[in-house]
Parts: sequence; structure tokens; C-alpha cells
Amino acid sequence: MDHTKIKTLGELKKAGYTARSVKEEVRDNLIASMQKGTPRFEGIIGYEESVIPDTERALLSRHNILFLGLRGQAKTRMARQMVSLLDEYIPIVAGSEINDDPLQPISKYARELVAEKGNATPIHWLHRSERYGEKLATPDVSVADLIGDIDPIKAANLKLSFADEGVLHFGIIPRSNRGIFVINELPDLQARIQVSLFNILEEGDIQIRGFKLRMPLDILFVFTANPEDYTNRGSIVTPLKDRIQSQILTHYPKQLEHSLAITEQEAAVLPVQTSRVHISDLVKRLIEQVAFEARSNEYVDKKSGVSARLTISAFENAVSAAERRAILNREDKTQVWLSDLAGIIPSLTGKIELVYEGEQEGPFQVAMNLVDKAVRSLFIQYFPNPETLKKRRNTGKESMREEENPYKPITRWFDAGNHLEMPFNTSDKEKEIKLYEVDGLHAVVKKFFPKLANRELSLMMELVLHGLSAYSQISKKIVDNRLEFKDLMGSMVNLAGSEDDFDLD
Repeated sequence: MDHTKIKTLGELKKAGYTARSVKEEVRDNLIASMQKGTPRFEGIIGYEESVIPDTERALLSRHNILFLGLRGQAKTRMARQMVSLLDEYIPIVAGSEINDDPLQPISKYARELVAEKGNATPIHWLHRSERYGEKLATPDVSVADLIGDIDPIKAANLKLSFADEGVLHFGIIPRSNRGIFVINELPDLQARIQVSLFNILEEGDIQIRGFKLRMPLDILFVFTANPEDYTNRGSIVTPLKDRIQSQILTHYPKQLEHSLAITEQEAAVLPVQTSRVHISDLVKRLIEQVAFEARSNEYVDKKSGVSARLTISAFENAVSAAERRAILNREDKTQVWLSDLAGIIPSLTGKIELVYEGEQEGPFQVAMNLVDKAVRSLFIQYFPNPETLKKRRNTGKESMREEENPYKPITRWFDAGNHLEMPFNTSDKEKEIKLYEVDGLHAVVKKFFPKLANRELSLMMELVLHGLSAYSQISKKIVDNRLEFKDLMGSMVNLAGSEDDFDLD
């Protein structure tokens, strides 16, 4: 139907237009999209076998939906994507505040206009982008905000009695008629406000003050909420939950590859940064592993969750840390080293909520420990587990020759009193020189990765140092804006240090 040519109600009738409810409209368009094989929820990664099928089933059933899940699980994004399932344009009575269907007007304004002008009633075409309403539930949200109230100024200007329906000011829900309306963080809405939604969800009508309105609104409602069992601010009242037909549980990425894809898609890294800074797959995986470690860490509040925004921010900070170092050293190209990950700590401390023991440990130390645990988990995917080698030696079942432990030359070098200092702003060339100073470090990487190019080889050498530290083979500390690697026993004996020293093991 060419909406550019249809300007009046008469022309609309002549064109054979038939109205559908918004839920029928979404259902029909969803079916058409599924039959064509076109993607329905673009950019939503990791939900292909869980949340998306549940959502499509709910939409096919013409249900109102509640997305229930922890923060940063794309609940609002899922709701916003549903706009693409609406018709591109629908006709409304021109000037209507609540998007009246010209064939079935429900507001006083539209009814009177159609009665007065008949087939000459002017028509306006509404784009689907204008058919989406969203409200963040906060304790100060009122019934007037959502549904409406009497407007004394309108009554005075139009010289109407307060008994006249024309004095009503409609809230955001009636103004979203014939569209999709989302309430985020539903438990934060006061219970008495939640009660005001009962009639809208069940009967489709609204009540404003003392007016006996029969206004059957046509709305697809989508609500989002965190699990109410941990929320101290409120909960969803049971009768309201009963009126929401489908409750869909969201979740964090279950696979590291999904998490990688989300970060790659969402991270706001400038082209000038990507041209200057290379970030390896190893470092990307290490950043994602931090989030996986945080979600199972004893110091982190599991009920609060660890948002996907943590790794996105950490990724951006890691690139910026390397960029800053390159600028200071006047380097045209660089890569993100593991030592640059000290720069992601501000991205972690603000996005994890700690239990009491974690608060006692301190946000900084918890964040550093998470990075260290991520290194520990990732290290054994590339190199032999130092603990396994240690157990084999202790059992005495096999003769443990020196060459069987590839890390022995490295730990012996540190045991001899040598140490390695690595300032955070060290240039790439200086860092490589320092790494080659450690006996056996280059050899162990070459043994397991003989074909690595120089840049990747140096990064793997750094990983070995951090990995051995994570497995308590050597010690690692931050001292005055530099990393310091030493032998483990010497570090334990010499515990006296400045107040700025942080042991990362």
C-alpha cells in the first residue's frame, strides 16, 4: 500500500486497508521473516538456541513478555529489536495523541473528528520507529507518568469542565498505543504503580481518575527485570507477574567465542587506534577470561552478576594503554602486552560488586587477582601445567630429568638472584631485550611454538613469565609503575617493601 498517496479516511477504505492488532502484526511479520530465513535479532550473540527461540515462541503466541536476567544480558536490546517486526508504516488519525486507528478510533478527539469529517478525515502515516516507547522504572514514577491525569491548564485554556474527557493528559503508555512499550527494571516500580497496570494487561483498557473510560489500548508490552530474589528495592507483585504470559530467562555467554564476538562487535575502538595497536587473539581471550573468572569468584557477588560491559570496557582500556605507551615512546606500531592489562583495572573495579570478604580484600587487589586467575586458566592452554610437572616429580614414579621440566632453566635463573624489572612505559624494543635476558625463556617458547613470528614470540615469552607467577613458580609484584619478577623464595623472605607494593600471586 502506497502511503504517500493516501491522505484521507475515504482513500484508506477504498484501498482496502484492514487493521490488525500490534501482536498480530508482529506475529505475521515474524512468520514471514522466518519463512524467508532473514535474521530477526541481529547482533544478539549466544542466544541462538535459548533466548531467541523462547522470544519467537512468545511472539507467535501474541504474549506480553518479561525478560528476567542479570545486568548486561541484552534484555533491552532484545526488546528494541522487535521494532523491526512491525509494519514499516501504519495509518493513524492525524493529530491523535494515542495513534488512533482511523477505522476504529477510541479517543474522544478521534471519534469526534471522524464523526465531523467522515471520509474526509485526514490520515497521517506513522513509521515503525515512532511506535516504540520505553520507560526506566524508578521509585518516583507515578500513575500520571504512565497512564495519565487531569490537566488543569488544558481545562482552563479550552474552558472545559473537569468532567469533560477533553481535559485528560495521556501518559506514556496510551501514547504508545498500537506499538511496543517497554518498562525496564520492573521491580523498581512501586507496588501501587504496578497495580495500575493490571487492567491494561488483562482487559486492555485504562482508568484515569474518576473517568469511566473504555479505551481498549493495543500494545505489546515487554518488561525487563533482574531476578527478584536478590533485589532489595522491590519485587514484581504476583498478580502482575500472572498477567505477563511469557517469562524468558536471559544469561551470560556460555562460550568464550560468543563473549569474544560480543566484545569485538561492541568495543568502540577508533580506526586510528587499530592502525597503531595490534591486539592478539591471546590477549583478547585473556580479557574475556577475566569475566568468566569473576562470575565464579568467591569475592564477587554472584547475584549481582558481571556485565558484558566489563570486557568491552576492558578491551577499550587495553588498546588505549598500549596506544598511550606508543605515543610516549614515539612508536608508530605496537601491540597490547600482558603488562598493559594493568591498565584495565579501572574497568574491572567499577563493574564488579564484592561480597564482604571481597571488600575486606579491596577492589584493586580483587581485580588484580582476577587477571592473575585468567592468566592461570589460559596459560595451560598453550604450555604444560607447572603443577602437573611438580606432581610427577614428587611421585617418583618417573625419573624427572631436567629437560622434562621446560621451566627449570627459567626458575634457576631467578633462583640465582636475578630479577627482571619491566616499567609499564617500556618500549617494545626494550621489552624484547629484557625478555631475552631471562635464561631459557626464549627456548621454552620456541620448543612449543617453533613457527611464531618475532612479535608473537615475544608476547608468548611474556605469557610464560606471568604464567609461572600465577602457578607460584616465581613472584610478580607491581612496584612504582613497573612489574618486577623475582625468585619465589627470595621474595617470600624479603617481605619488607613499600606500601605501594602489591603481590599479585
